[in-house]
Amino acid sequence: MSPQTAFILAAGLGTRMRPLTDDRPKALVEVAGRPLIDHMLDRLKAAGANRFVVNVHYFADRLEAHLKARSDIDIIVSDEREALLETGGGLKKARPLLGDDPIWVANIDSVWLEAAPDGTALQALANQWNAAEMDAALLVTAMETSHGFDGAGDFFLAKDGRLSFRGDAPSAPFNYMGVHITRPAIIDTELDAAFSLSRIWRRIAPQGRLFGTEFTGEWMHVGDPAARDFADGRLNS
Repeated sequence: MSPQTAFILAAGLGTRMRPLTDDRPKALVEVAGRPLIDHMLDRLKAAGANRFVVNVHYFADRLEAHLKARSDIDIIVSDEREALLETGGGLKKARPLLGDDPIWVANIDSVWLEAAPDGTALQALANQWNAAEMDAALLVTAMETSHGFDGAGDFFLAKDGRLSFRGDAPSAPFNYMGVHITRPAIIDTELDAAFSLSRIWRRIAPQGRLFGTEFTGEWMHVGDPAARDFADGRLNS
């Protein structure tokens, strides 16, 4: 069953996106005529989510006003105005708002073109999810179909769907696309206020509880103005 609750990470400073973020949060930078956050909210809504928790920090008032204008979905704000908490810390702060059932967790700087009009990447991820075997299941894509991503790849993907980190290898074939399914309780043993979710993934991967679903369409990481222009052109073509 597809998760009904989603946590959207929208509190970042968007430093690499300047000057587009000089007067707005990165979540409100537009691609193909719509703010980045609306692209992600709409995809998750189509995948079955009906309740959204969004963290805010940079230009928080402006982002909150935008979210309040959406009457089609239930949105709760997790306020991080006092301090940036990174991805794991953001999830930890929002934990009381998320319940105990599996949830979507998503970045706002990820857009994509599906491989086929009759299939969706998020549905494939939801179909793979198995709470008995998994602590987290990540949407991943091949380096060859990634745009706006700098690096040597994040993961190796085994035939059974388990992920392992690149480690000392010079490169790895798959990138994390910025969307995953997890159990909110995955952060319950973490003591730090600010930390990355990658810390948890690195702990559970050797236990065989970190999985991945391969996306075969075209993924665009919208991390800077050039990447925004590229994504804008692809989504408008």
